[in-house]
Amino acid sequence: MGNNDLMVGLEIGTSKICVVVGESRPDGTTKILGVGQAPSRGVRKGEIVDFETAMKCVHEAVVDAEQKSDVMIRSVYVGVAGAHIQSFNNRGCVRLPDDRDEIDEQDIEDVKISAREVSIPAQNAFLHSIIQHYHVDGQDGILNPIGMLGQKLEADFHIIHGVRTRIQNTIRCIKELPLEVEDVVFTALASAQVVLTQQQKNLGALVIDMGGGTTDYILYVDGAVRQSGALGVGGDHITNDISMGLRIPMARAEKLKIEEGSVTLGNCLPGETVVLKDDSGFAGKEIDRETLNTIIHLRVRETFELLKRTLDEESFINYVGEGIFITGGCSLLQGIDHLAEEIFEIPARLARAQTMSGLTSAFQNPQLSTAIGLIKYAQAVQADRPQRRGLTRIFSRFIPGMR
Repeated sequence: MGNNDLMVGLEIGTSKICVVVGESRPDGTTKILGVGQAPSRGVRKGEIVDFETAMKCVHEAVVDAEQKSDVMIRSVYVGVAGAHIQSFNNRGCVRLPDDRDEIDEQDIEDVKISAREVSIPAQNAFLHSIIQHYHVDGQDGILNPIGMLGQKLEADFHIIHGVRTRIQNTIRCIKELPLEVEDVVFTALASAQVVLTQQQKNLGALVIDMGGGTTDYILYVDGAVRQSGALGVGGDHITNDISMGLRIPMARAEKLKIEEGSVTLGNCLPGETVVLKDDSGFAGKEIDRETLNTIIHLRVRETFELLKRTLDEESFINYVGEGIFITGGCSLLQGIDHLAEEIFEIPARLARAQTMSGLTSAFQNPQLSTAIGLIKYAQAVQADRPQRRGLTRIFSRFIPGMR
């Protein structure tokens, strides 16, 4: 892409490949120029399991995006997910040499490295080190310590890591096309860039991004990321439950879930049914609506309860003043926000991408939150990092011994 104002977000989802082309405007806003999509094959629970098939699907989505935006795509920001993604909080600390007392950019880099000096599984690689707060000589709440005087710089980071080879497979899949990978971003972090405002992050918010194969989450308190991760459960599991429970083909189960399903129980008339018309190889069937809703309800409840148990391992959920923001394809399920409120006992709402212009249908579609969020992430990163070092930099993060 010759124009540095153009950015592309690519999400290799379990159900769908999404490619969003955006343009950064001088006033800081982003305009969506085009969206490319293709059905996802060769991907399970957010991870590539059939390299060649997944690569073809990504190519289809990229070509679709190029045609719709009239842009030649050469590089992308790519989202990664999967239950292998883990995170923790840690503090780094550096002391300035005796002959210097002004904090500079190298000290910032050194304190980040210090925070990463912890043991993570040998097969894992660091994905993000997200600053929470700086401390200079014990003074808290420092936003930018560069230029300040002090002897000891400390910094709290939220650190996200995942299995190196799984991240590498995603990068290789794109490189083979061939496209350049500008950066690799955890999907929930990307979604939060467009789903939440800065004020909502400051007041405390939990983003739950429910896709086809995974449920990714990220929690903010006082404007900083405190918890994040991914569960290997998503909309495909609901579809599978419907297929097994009602003994209907997966394709029919998916259509039934989307068009007729609800998370809410007890809203149906006694004996109310949904008629599935006969089709080639399918004799047709009459489905009890409450049975359908019960199957959906139980799986979503189980997913939320699993997430709540994970979040309850720390206390940050108690400081989420703005509540829960649900996005991703599963957020389209009727009543999902009410069930989230019941289980987490805090307000929940459906969330879409904000602060965008261009294709209205794109940012109103929760399935595109991650891909659009990748563009917003790119916009912030490019402002801080004008020099593009491309794949060499990206691959170095996922090679043992290199940072």
